[in-house]
Amino acid sequence: MTYDIAIIGGGIVGAATFYKLQQRHPDLSIVLLEKENKLADHQTGHNSGVIHSGLYYKPGSLKAKNCIQGRHELVAFAKEHGIKHDVCGKVVVATDAKELPYMDKIFNTGLENKIEGIEKITAEQVKEIEPYVESIGGIWVPCTGIIDFRGATEKMVELALAKNSNSALKMGHEVQAIVRNGETSVVKTNKGDFTAKHLIFCAGLQADRLARKDGVKLKEQVVGFRGDYYELTEEAKHKVKNLIYPVPNPDFPFLGVHFTRMTDGETECGPNAVFTFKREGYGKTDFSFRDTTDALGYGGTWKLFFNNMSFGINEYRRAFSKKLFLKTLQRMIPSLTMEDLKPGRSGVRALLLSKDGDTRDDFRIEYHGNSIHVLNAPSPAATASLSIGGYIADEAEKHFGIK
Repeated sequence: MTYDIAIIGGGIVGAATFYKLQQRHPDLSIVLLEKENKLADHQTGHNSGVIHSGLYYKPGSLKAKNCIQGRHELVAFAKEHGIKHDVCGKVVVATDAKELPYMDKIFNTGLENKIEGIEKITAEQVKEIEPYVESIGGIWVPCTGIIDFRGATEKMVELALAKNSNSALKMGHEVQAIVRNGETSVVKTNKGDFTAKHLIFCAGLQADRLARKDGVKLKEQVVGFRGDYYELTEEAKHKVKNLIYPVPNPDFPFLGVHFTRMTDGETECGPNAVFTFKREGYGKTDFSFRDTTDALGYGGTWKLFFNNMSFGINEYRRAFSKKLFLKTLQRMIPSLTMEDLKPGRSGVRALLLSKDGDTRDDFRIEYHGNSIHVLNAPSPAATASLSIGGYIADEAEKHFGIK
C-alpha cells in the first residue's frame, strides 16, 4: 500500500509526532519505521529521565517555548495514561562565589520564561531539601520531575496505532535509501520497501545521514558525545532525595554532572561528556571506523575541541577515573566516598555541529520537497516531545496540505 506519511525514527520525538498526527487525523495511514527491535533505544532510552522545567533556555527560543509547553503536556499525558513519573522538584546549587553571577543569570532566565514557583534559596534552605548538600545557596525549581521516557514513547505509539488499522509500526527496519517517484517517495529498508506520499525524519544520531540520503544539502554534521553515569549504592541512596544540579558553566555546552533519582528507584550521578568514537556506542571502548572518520574528518569537530580544550581533557580524565568523577560529585555532597558509587549506564547525545564548532543549540527543523527533517533535537527534546510533535503536525498540515 501507499502510506500517507512515513515517519523515520522511533524515539520519543518520532513517537510524539506519530501520536499527534494520528490524533488529529485518524483517517491518515502512517507507518513508523525504527531500525532497532524496540522503541526509544538510543537517546530517549539512555537519557537522564528528567522532566526539564525550561530554566536554562534563551527566552523566545524553540527550546524554551517547546520545553515549557511540552512539560505541561507530558505530565498530563503521564497522569492520564499511568506512565511512571514524579514532579519532585530540583535544586540548582552554587558551591563557589564565582558561580553566583551565573546562578543569578539562570534565575532571571527562569523568570523571563515564567517557570512557575522558582525561588532563590539560602544554603540553609538547600539543606532542608537536600540535607547532605554543602552549598552557598541555590535555586529551588519545584516543577522539575522524573519520568519513564521509554514507557511514554511506547504508550504514544500504542495510542496512535489504535486510531487507524491501516497505520503500522515496523521495527528492525533500517532505512538504506530514499527514492523519489513522482508524487510519492519509496523508502528502501533492509526488510523491504515502503511507499509514502510524505516523509518525516526524526532520526536523532543519524539525522544528518538520512537528510543527505533524502537529498538535503546539509553543511553541518552530527557528532556524538557519550555521557557516563555512576549509581549510588543502596547504602548511599539516602544522601540524595530528588534532583541536585550544579550551576552550569556558560562556556561549556553541557549542564554538568548532577544527581538524579530515577523512576526505577536508582539514583544516578552524571553524566560527563566525552567525544565518542561510535555514534551509537555505549561502552568506553566502542569504536566505529565510519563514525570516527566522519567526525574527525570534519572541521567543526576540531573547532569544538579547540574551543573547549581544557573542558574536554578534564571530561576524558574523569571518564576513566572514578576518583576524579567522585571529586566532582563531592563539590556538592562532600560526604560521598568511593564505596558509595557503582558503575552505571551510558548514553550518547547528538550535537549538530556547524563548521565553526557551534553546537547549534536550538531545535532545528527543515523542509525538503515532500519531507520534514528534524535535524537537531538535543535536550530538552524528550521533555518537549509532545509540543515538538504538535509543531511538526502543524507544519505537516501546511507543507503537505493535510486537511
